Amino acid sequence: MQLEIRPDPAEVGRARRWARSRLAGSGIGDDEPLAETLILLVSELVTNAVVHTGCPAVLRLLLPGVSGAAAGAVSGTVRLEVADASAKPPAPRHAEGDDTGGRGLELVDGLADRWGWDPDGTGKRIWCELDRCRPASTVATATYEASAGPAAYQNGANAYEVGAREYDDFARAAV
Repeated sequence: MQLEIRPDPAEVGRARRWARSRLAGSGIGDDEPLAETLILLVSELVTNAVVHTGCPAVLRLLLPGVSGAAAGAVSGTVRLEVADASAKPPAPRHAEGDDTGGRGLELVDGLADRWGWDPDGTGKRIWCELDRCRPASTVATATYEASAGPAAYQNGANAYEVGAREYDDFARAAV
């Protein structure tokens, strides 16, 4: 499944709505922590593409099937990809104090199980993965697989709160 993204900040909200609608039939409930984490990752990766490249992008969401083996258990890996036409590699930054930017890739690093980027034609594809079958307490444990980047957040809840505040600041500035 994929969604074409225009280089417009309003596309971030559209991408979140699209991703939520795709989760509905996947066995991931809208109120589950995994769904909330996926939506935050969509926000971060699409925001980065819109803000830092100024190019159209493509959001892809790969959802494996639902396993009926254990009462409602969901297994597999969810993969999120954002491909854009900019060859410029992602540049993880570290925000300080009241900075309104610079937390996006740190959040991705702290919330995803794996993430990285690959050249894709004349541009690049940034991806992240979440494993679906694991205890909720480990949702924010991360392993960074790109060539260089920030240390993973140890506290996923803190990372989620920081991301939500940063996104709210971004959304208010875009209006």
